[in-house]
Amino acid sequence: MKLRILSGVDIKALLPMAACIDLMRTTMIAVSEGRVRVPPRTVLPVSSGGMLGNMPGYLAEPKCFGVKLLSLFPGNPAAGLSSHLGLVLLFEPKHGLPVAMLDAAELTAIRTAAVSGLATQLLARQDAGDLAILGAGEQARSHLEAMLSVRALRRVRIWSRNAAHAEAFAAEARERHGLRIEVAASAEAAVDGADLICTVTGSSEPILRGDWIAPGAHLNVVGASRIAAAEIDTAAVVKSRVFVDFRQSAELEAGELRRALDAGAITPDHVLGEIGEVAKGSVAGRRAPEDVTLFKSLGIAPEDLASAHYVLQRAEAEGVGQVVEL
Repeated sequence: MKLRILSGVDIKALLPMAACIDLMRTTMIAVSEGRVRVPPRTVLPVSSGGMLGNMPGYLAEPKCFGVKLLSLFPGNPAAGLSSHLGLVLLFEPKHGLPVAMLDAAELTAIRTAAVSGLATQLLARQDAGDLAILGAGEQARSHLEAMLSVRALRRVRIWSRNAAHAEAFAAEARERHGLRIEVAASAEAAVDGADLICTVTGSSEPILRGDWIAPGAHLNVVGASRIAAAEIDTAAVVKSRVFVDFRQSAELEAGELRRALDAGAITPDHVLGEIGEVAKGSVAGRRAPEDVTLFKSLGIAPEDLASAHYVLQRAEAEGVGQVVEL
């Protein structure tokens, strides 16, 4: 067996954001059409407050299957490490041979932001360009790139619970993108008047309140991926037209929706559809300029598989990566 190993540097070079957004459109349509198999992910608590996630899946087009093994250690950024570390193992469908092993951190960072980019493309107002990012980690960086790919940004504000992280993010983003980045003193100040909001924090309790959100805004709610965690309050859920990546995952893991349901503030049909259904045109997204739209992202294995397959094809064509025989 020959296995191609692809690093985060390889993946970043082979998976540009704009291409990944296009790829996620076809992938999320496949998810909503049932052309995937997505068992619930399992999460195993381990030492030091960390967790090991296991995300297997099957994709019918392009036909492949595989698994992402991902460790989540919230304290890692303080040590200069990603909070999400692991591997994606990709198999070919004819004989079940493993064909590639990819860095999960970079792949996750790009594909997660790309799905938010797709949701923004589909749900945000065409003239939206006042962006607030709550959080200043890896997903903040990739989400800024995704938002730049789908909308012309006229203003960008960043807020983090760690002010030093926000300042560092702003300095890096100014240099990389040539943008003026404002560091906000509070989450409320960051979102004041914003028509694009991305929440990408590790907070387990709401950092965004519904009464701070301007009419017509679009939200990508990304950071919380456990049923016990929520980045936004129930009022924000209630006032929004809500869409998800995959209904079954949302039922099991979307803490913001679970809290609103348990409080009796919404019913299950408050979730209007999957983003793949909006992309396909079978479910209406934004209906009016003043609508508040919300995409709750949890991340599912088909996003990883489609991205890994795309990267592998390019790597094989360009001779990128390290090939080992097993």
